[in-house]
Amino acid sequence: MSKYVPTIGIECHVQLCTKTKLFSEVDNDARGKEPNSCVSPVDYALPGMLPRLNGEAIRFAILAGRAMNCKINPVSRFDRKHYFYPDSPKGYQITQFYQPIIGEGYVELPSGTKIRIEHAHLEGDAGKLTHFDGYSLVDLNRVDTPLIEIVSMPDIHSAKDAHDYCKELWRLMCYAGVTYGDLYNGNMRFDVNTSLAPEGSKELGTRTEVKNLNSFRSVERAVEYEIKRQTKVLESGEKVVQQTLGWSDATGKTTPQRSKEVAADYRYMPEPDLPPIHLSAEFIETESAKLPMMPADYRAQFGKSITEDILEILLDYPTLMKKLGELSVIPAAHTIKLISNLFASVLLAEEKSAEYLNDLPSAGDLAELAEMNEKKELSSTATKEVFLRLFDPQMKGRSAKQIAKELGLIQENDLGALEKIVDAVLAKPETAKAQEDFKAGQEKVLGFLVGQVMKESHGKANPSAVQEILRQKLTK
Repeated sequence: MSKYVPTIGIECHVQLCTKTKLFSEVDNDARGKEPNSCVSPVDYALPGMLPRLNGEAIRFAILAGRAMNCKINPVSRFDRKHYFYPDSPKGYQITQFYQPIIGEGYVELPSGTKIRIEHAHLEGDAGKLTHFDGYSLVDLNRVDTPLIEIVSMPDIHSAKDAHDYCKELWRLMCYAGVTYGDLYNGNMRFDVNTSLAPEGSKELGTRTEVKNLNSFRSVERAVEYEIKRQTKVLESGEKVVQQTLGWSDATGKTTPQRSKEVAADYRYMPEPDLPPIHLSAEFIETESAKLPMMPADYRAQFGKSITEDILEILLDYPTLMKKLGELSVIPAAHTIKLISNLFASVLLAEEKSAEYLNDLPSAGDLAELAEMNEKKELSSTATKEVFLRLFDPQMKGRSAKQIAKELGLIQENDLGALEKIVDAVLAKPETAKAQEDFKAGQEKVLGFLVGQVMKESHGKANPSAVQEILRQKLTK
């Protein structure tokens, strides 16, 4: 059986979170709104209506480009991409074909693999068709919402790398603040091109394109399926047909939609109603400087203090990483380690975690909590309880220490006071046998004695300190 090498290229559409659309002063956020309620004469292409470029989209494009280590082109312009479809009232899409605003760059995966970016361009989105039994309806709310389309080079050769590339791209766009990143509602969509070629071949095979994937898992599964399907086609002596495919998560299969177009089919021409975009070096530099910390920056900062598996979980949540960044100014490695573990294992497991992410405790409260834990003033269980209470609206305004005191969770660490409690427990007749058993070498009974001390102290004694005092007294 011949060996085939898969090659994958991915086009990603990123919906920018500007307040208004790309070419009109209409609300860009149509989530939950009535169909055709966020439109203007420009959007539905009434005769004589002229587009006006949204300057904020240019600023977002610069940030997106810098997040991908891309060159920003000082001169770019718009073109018309012609196709006829019910949800495109103009009969063409305003895009950038000949001179895109974002040039070449790369995205580095967590594994260190670099996927080159060919370019990224600005364009207005199409509308939406809703299909019913026997008819379809057109919703133009989405027409000309601003997109950047990111085109990768064919550098991906496995389904896993395709998954990791899409996820890292999503992180970059979210950290840059240019999109809401809501995959479910289509804020980012992936078109995946897959081809197979015999091992050692200098030419790529015929590609297919799976359109509009909106989850990283779907990308991985679609690539895996296409590799298997195309392998069977080639092994049977047939040829792969270049076509556009749809993907079904339910069946786990791709299905043909139409033959794949090429650039000539779209009859690209310069957009006559919009002048070229000229960006000064100073403007590009000023806007680029607004780029916040990226995932790679956080990996470099916390790679030694947070385990890789927890760090990769937390990197999906920019607000959590920003909070850890605030905590990093406090010189205590224990603080970062503890709080990152609480974020990953406690906060994200909560049913209301999405709500909590929008209102995190202050860095000061989190640092105080970590300090109390390190000083053994709080047990690990009590630390988790106080941590969650910091999100409780009824505890608003209280510090971690105030909450711990109010709940009676602060452990007793005074050795003199603990010794008195231990003496009182050892003086009880019911503990005599356990004491004798321990002296006879039965270590497990020490847990019983510690439990008795904890009971006597109403749960406030430090178990580690109690255990040490018991050992000293019972081994004399």
